[in-house]
Amino acid sequence: MLFKQQVLLRQKLFVLGSLAIGSLLYLVARVGSLDRLQPLCPIDGRFGPRSQDEIPLRALQFKRGLLHEFRKGNATKEQIRLHNLVQQLPKAIIIGVRKGGTRALLEMLNLHPSVVKASQEIHFFDNDENYAKGIEWYRKKMPFSYPHQITIEKSPAYFITEEVPERIYKMNSSIKLLIIVREPTTRAISDYTQVLEGKERKNKTYYKFEKLAIDPNTCEVNTKYKAVRTSIYTKHLERWLKYFPIEQFHIVDGDRLITEPLPELQLVEKFLNLPPRISQYNLYFNATRGFYCLRFNIVFNKCLAGSKGRIHPEVDTSVITKLRKFFHPFNQKFYQITGRTFNWP
Repeated sequence: MLFKQQVLLRQKLFVLGSLAIGSLLYLVARVGSLDRLQPLCPIDGRFGPRSQDEIPLRALQFKRGLLHEFRKGNATKEQIRLHNLVQQLPKAIIIGVRKGGTRALLEMLNLHPSVVKASQEIHFFDNDENYAKGIEWYRKKMPFSYPHQITIEKSPAYFITEEVPERIYKMNSSIKLLIIVREPTTRAISDYTQVLEGKERKNKTYYKFEKLAIDPNTCEVNTKYKAVRTSIYTKHLERWLKYFPIEQFHIVDGDRLITEPLPELQLVEKFLNLPPRISQYNLYFNATRGFYCLRFNIVFNKCLAGSKGRIHPEVDTSVITKLRKFFHPFNQKFYQITGRTFNWP
């Protein structure tokens, strides 16, 4: 009888000990996970007292899930009212440049808890039919957000469309405008590559880049070719400067955003008057893709679509040299106007 009692006592002690060890391991793991989360949601002391406008991490995770449901049309009007969500006109727009990295920039800025992005290109200001629908139609195309957040949309065609600067000015003369650029010749070839891929998907033939970029009659650069015209950044920017001062523009280095995104994003945070929230934790290099991917938290990661980073066709070196020589004086003027210099040939 005594022996049985001793066995039962040992079994109870073993169970209690196992529970104690399990609880201790859980606490250690929990503390470790919280430490890993700090770069995404820094402690209050790092930036001073928490503002009423800032959202703690758990609320931020809830917000992203909630807004996702709203985008799918699963939310009721009552839910929207209770959570104080609104559809706001954008306070900043990525106006271009096509194939400069507009999608990457928008997705990376969406890492910031005070930024909400429009998922699709709206094409409100560059499309006459959409523009005729009015500003309320445009506003209702925006995502739901909290009142203190900044809504951002991107439509690269805005930069090169003549009517757009005046139309945006009429909506908001103090809006902040983001332009992301790449080395002009590389951007033109990337532009061509996207169109070429679209033709190939439809089993259509297409001219070689050299034949489009160079006028066969004069053997000079063909300025009628849209991919070349788009890369003359200064010509388009001068049209925008008729309506907006240069202080309302921020130029993003699209080439650097690929290789070293964090410094570029920190410059944009400063331009938008946002508290610094995006950190190296939020960006990790994917060796398979050859690009940086996004880390929102320990659960949710995101990489850009597979269509990004297309392999460019080989282009005759003499054509590349001719294009770079052509773009050089325009680049110099662009540096002078914007106050930002790039290492373009």
